[in-house]
Amino acid sequence: MEFTKDILKIGCKSEAERISIFIKEQMLSMHREGIVIGLSGGVDSALCAALSVRVIGKDRVLGLLLPDRESSPQSAELAAKHANQLGIKTMTVDITPVLEAFGTYEKRDAVAKAIYPEFGAGHKLKITLPSDILNKDSLNFFTLTTVDPNEVTKSTRLNNEQARGIIAATCTKHRIRMMAQYYFAEKSNYLVCGTTNRSEAVQGLFVKYGDGGVDIEPIAHLYKNQVFQLAEYLGIIKEILERLPAPDTYSAPVTDEEWYFRMPLKQLDLLLYAWENRVDISEVCRVMELTEEQVKRVFRDFTNKYNATRHLIRMPPTLQ
Repeated sequence: MEFTKDILKIGCKSEAERISIFIKEQMLSMHREGIVIGLSGGVDSALCAALSVRVIGKDRVLGLLLPDRESSPQSAELAAKHANQLGIKTMTVDITPVLEAFGTYEKRDAVAKAIYPEFGAGHKLKITLPSDILNKDSLNFFTLTTVDPNEVTKSTRLNNEQARGIIAATCTKHRIRMMAQYYFAEKSNYLVCGTTNRSEAVQGLFVKYGDGGVDIEPIAHLYKNQVFQLAEYLGIIKEILERLPAPDTYSAPVTDEEWYFRMPLKQLDLLLYAWENRVDISEVCRVMELTEEQVKRVFRDFTNKYNATRHLIRMPPTLQ
């Protein structure tokens, strides 16, 4: 197939039908009576909820809102508005007490406090990878940015131990959310629907036994650009379609582009498709109006992330 800027355009009607059949078949094979979805206020979970309602009706879909004390209020507002449009039942479970009991905030913030002793109440933080990979070559190191109560920011490069400490603590949020989803799913004989898209899955942007620990992944074959196409076709509310994708797991705001992808999604998806399908670099350069150096730099980043995260999707090794 010829590589063009329109290569990721999909037939939304047929794709919605194909995913609907998949969801129905999986429910039958697992002998489940409904679907639980964690609603984040983002486009991926909104699309999965809409597709689920399309298959089994609104009365057998449960949307869970799982905020913690650092979640953006907009996440719950948009999730609730979308759920109301679909007519599905929702439940809100604040996971803050569980995170506090485990020490998630304390463990994560201890890393920042060791670097900036003044870090404390009223301070916020986020971590990011170097930006603008298309125009700047750099290693995949994380930068910590803190914001004090007066909105003064400080940033510093993290070493591996520091980055792992923050990420490990943050990942407990995903795992606690999945624990809650399985409680309600098992209680009602429902399955848990994942919301990971292909742009995330290929690059390992999910948490093992967190948002990656689900029963089905109905949109993991769709690039983010395709998720937006299908979401618009199915009438997902405008506010969600216009919202910048973000993890909403750090106390300071950060987008997916800043935190992990390192480039705009429109370019990312086309380049990721080209990398996966071994499109000739000269052809990628011609179609996307990029230099060979830019394309090779991005392809190296894809390869590194893919190789570093393959263990996330493998079953645990066993002896034969």
